[in-house]
Amino acid sequence: MAILGNMAAPRSPLSRLFTVLLAGLLAGLALAVAALPGNLLLGFAARSAIGSYAALPDALRTPATPQRSYLYANDGKTLITTFYDVNRTDVPLADIAPVMRQAIVAAEDRRFYSHGGADLRGLARALVANVKGGGTEQGGSTLTMQYVRNVLKTDPTRTAEERAAATDPTMGRKIQEIRYAGALEQSLGKDEILNRYLNIAYFGSGAYGIAAASQRYFGKPPAQLTLAESALLAGLVQSPDAYSPIDGNKDDALARRSYVLDSMADTGAITAAQAAQAKAEPLTLHPTAQPNGCTAVAQGHDDWGYFCDYLRRWWVAQPAFGATVPEREQALRSGGYTVITSLDPQVQATAQQQATKVYGYDNKRALPIAAVQPGTGQVLAMAVNRHYSLADNPNGQANYPNTVNPLISGGASVDGYQAGSTFKLFTMLAALESGRTLSTGFDAPAKLPTRYAAEGPGSCDGRWCPANANPDWMDGYRMMWDGFGRSVNTYFVWLAEQVGQDKVVEMAQRLGITFRADADAAFARNDAANWGSFTLGVAATTPLDLANAYATVAAEGTYCAPVPVVSVTDAKGQRVPVGQPSCKRVLDADVARAATDAARCPVGQQSPYGQCNGGTATGVNDILDGRPVAGKTGSSEQNSTETFVGFTPQVAVAGIAANPDDPTDSVGSAVQAKVIDAVARVIATAVKGQPEKAFEAPSRELAGEPRRPVERAPVVPDRRPTTQDDPRSAFERWLNRRG
Repeated sequence: MAILGNMAAPRSPLSRLFTVLLAGLLAGLALAVAALPGNLLLGFAARSAIGSYAALPDALRTPATPQRSYLYANDGKTLITTFYDVNRTDVPLADIAPVMRQAIVAAEDRRFYSHGGADLRGLARALVANVKGGGTEQGGSTLTMQYVRNVLKTDPTRTAEERAAATDPTMGRKIQEIRYAGALEQSLGKDEILNRYLNIAYFGSGAYGIAAASQRYFGKPPAQLTLAESALLAGLVQSPDAYSPIDGNKDDALARRSYVLDSMADTGAITAAQAAQAKAEPLTLHPTAQPNGCTAVAQGHDDWGYFCDYLRRWWVAQPAFGATVPEREQALRSGGYTVITSLDPQVQATAQQQATKVYGYDNKRALPIAAVQPGTGQVLAMAVNRHYSLADNPNGQANYPNTVNPLISGGASVDGYQAGSTFKLFTMLAALESGRTLSTGFDAPAKLPTRYAAEGPGSCDGRWCPANANPDWMDGYRMMWDGFGRSVNTYFVWLAEQVGQDKVVEMAQRLGITFRADADAAFARNDAANWGSFTLGVAATTPLDLANAYATVAAEGTYCAPVPVVSVTDAKGQRVPVGQPSCKRVLDADVARAATDAARCPVGQQSPYGQCNGGTATGVNDILDGRPVAGKTGSSEQNSTETFVGFTPQVAVAGIAANPDDPTDSVGSAVQAKVIDAVARVIATAVKGQPEKAFEAPSRELAGEPRRPVERAPVVPDRRPTTQDDPRSAFERWLNRRG
């Protein structure tokens, strides 16, 4: 490299004057010591460094160089993407081919292993030659000096002004660089300095450090570099952007390769014959672009972007990565973390396949699907029939086929979707927790007048009057088993009134249901006791929230916050204390077992107490080949959405068919069977190869005695909702006929 670090030509008079003065100073110094024996010269160089290792800036003693972070799937091998401001990754010297180490020394600093940090003879010779030539024909900076400069100009802990000063064309800066180099040489071994240099040098085309360069140009790790490849990379360092063969400068790159090979032969690293053979090799590149961010996930896997985005939003909420969101963002881009995520490639592939089987990428309707592991909260899959992309959509379409909105997890502008009768689970849990049993009976009518006033076709004499979707099949004496199995609206509206609507709402929140819609949040906060239709799933939710709520039941009452990682390791190989399951008991285990027992009915299986007699998703049992499974369907008013959530002890999966851009666009009842099939097949993939695990039966105390006397719905004073309670229409908020 040129003595002043690639100064631009033509050079200013001031710069020329500085060069002449510094050349005279150092040339004279070199002449004065030229006759000294080698050992004395080395000692002189070391003593002239003036300074100690302890006095060095922290960045030079403990480099804080930016490195890219890697995101892998849960197998620890499948790369999802990387994050970086600077594309680099540190590797130990043992992982760098010996010919690469020899090539960089021959190209940049032949006397590297004999000088004490500053090569005075080489420095004076280069300066004199450059003054005579009027340019920067020879370099005088040693590898150690170049390392000092690179660290100081890229140190993320320094200000922009301090980083810029590291390359100032001033005598003071150059002398300081020499001092720092000498201090480093007194404390660090040559191999350590060489390793640090190779990990920070810029090789062009966005690649910093030998690991990134080896991948960028040849698609291989640096340990596998050949002699010809090593010589080419070493030759790039002098002028990375000018010589980069990826940018079309192949002739210059080959000329520099020949220069490095000749230099290696001159130093004895290789023979002349080896140099000639390497020169004759054709230039064969395998350019590999390093992905950066969630929109650059592995080719053919843009569906992974939704999981990646969820992880990024989780990351910036973790104090372990910084005090503020910007600091945490910066840590992800420059901290060199290795993140083993919870994403299961097989489960994700099945979920994506099933989502796009129901609706294509160009369909305005969507099927977002989420899979969660009970007992850990680890998110195994997040799929939807959309491309995670910033590309423009045709005809001004908002969210298809391309979008980066969190359609599966919610957040930003996405509140979620109505999940219909899947919310009956929360009513059942609240009832069981209050002391009621699975055998709690009620003669469910076709329509049930409630205490909530309403107008329109869904009202009975001015009261909200929910109805059963299929009276012939749903009406009559029901207990929790068959009320849940057949999804009897009037049974669960009655049950919610007995328990208290506020307790049902609180149960949903306890299991992780988040009210992102302002109206839902206001109702839950201010008037939950009068949210009569809550049990019919009128609140917006997401597949991820819903899957995790059911996972809590699958884990026998242990709630685990959803988490997208298995482990996080920093650039030094130290485990970061984040991502461990954050779990707590929120339900008595027997209550959870009882709810699971009733949830066997919808999917065509039988309760140990033999009380299942009909279900809305009986095909699930066939898809799972009789493996223990539970779940619930849900259809919102006028079939605007269709939902199914299913679970085994090992996985919970939820899918909601909806139009993310237009909630008035009803997906229709016909798609429900496809949603059920899709979710069941994701479950089947998730449990494939795992031992079959049975659900624990609930206690006889919670099962109760079947066929208790019929209880009739009491008549209570009405309470008329107003527009201040909820800005949406009474029809939209209070009616939900279908199970």
